[in-house]
Amino acid sequence: MDFHLTCLVALLLTGLVVGFTSGLLGVGGGFIMVPIQLWVLTSMGVDPDIAVRTSFGTSLAVILPTAISGCYGHSYMGTVLWRPGIALGISGVAGAFVGGFIAAHAPAGPLKVIFGLVVLAGAIRLLQADKIRPMSKVSEGKPKGGDLYYLLWGFPIGLISGLSGIGGGVIIIPIMVVAMGFNMYQAVGTSSVAIAFNSIGGVISYALNGMGVAGLPPYSVGYIDVHQLAILAGASVPMAQLGVRVCHMVPGATLRKVFVLLMFYVGLKMIGIFALLGLPI
Repeated sequence: MDFHLTCLVALLLTGLVVGFTSGLLGVGGGFIMVPIQLWVLTSMGVDPDIAVRTSFGTSLAVILPTAISGCYGHSYMGTVLWRPGIALGISGVAGAFVGGFIAAHAPAGPLKVIFGLVVLAGAIRLLQADKIRPMSKVSEGKPKGGDLYYLLWGFPIGLISGLSGIGGGVIIIPIMVVAMGFNMYQAVGTSSVAIAFNSIGGVISYALNGMGVAGLPPYSVGYIDVHQLAILAGASVPMAQLGVRVCHMVPGATLRKVFVLLMFYVGLKMIGIFALLGLPI
């Protein structure tokens, strides 16, 4: 069927949820967008393989302005550590570009399972972390490691981002808290910087690798659906500011628990547990 009012409403509501979640938890929200985008594209008659790649590429294109919006809000609150965020992001651009290239030419199934297992492992590790550093002052969080340390972490995080069409926040934040010594607020704020960089690499890769491919939806630049991009980003960018405000009203320990639950959901969904059990979630 053609694009119609139901698709428009679904994308607008998705954009609102993505924006709020991005601002609240420092994640890109690709895991929320991709299933809805897939439904819209396949409903329009787009080939499923092309629909998957277009959903991944467009998701990253939406994440870019949404992450920038969240970054602006968290920076105003004083919880963005720019040097680590930029270092993670610089190498993340390269990783996301490579990940996007691989995803554009490889079967998506095995990649999703691997990603889901990585997310579940991160959730378990974050759940077992001894404590969350105090949240009231940025100075009380003392991240460890220098620029090289962040650069080395950035590439694999970016690679996962490009492979799966997500910003990478579900991977970055537990690494920041457990391995780098960030408090939860700093991790959420600083991850927005790295996510924005990651999405740039992924967007370029999906756009270039999709050039000239037959069967793309109308108004596409490679695997980037500009129509969906405008609708989703139009809703998500302003909503991210509300998510930022709520984030700084929630206790850090509660924020971590919410994030762990989110990680378990994403991990189980990516490895196909819910589909296996016949659960429509």
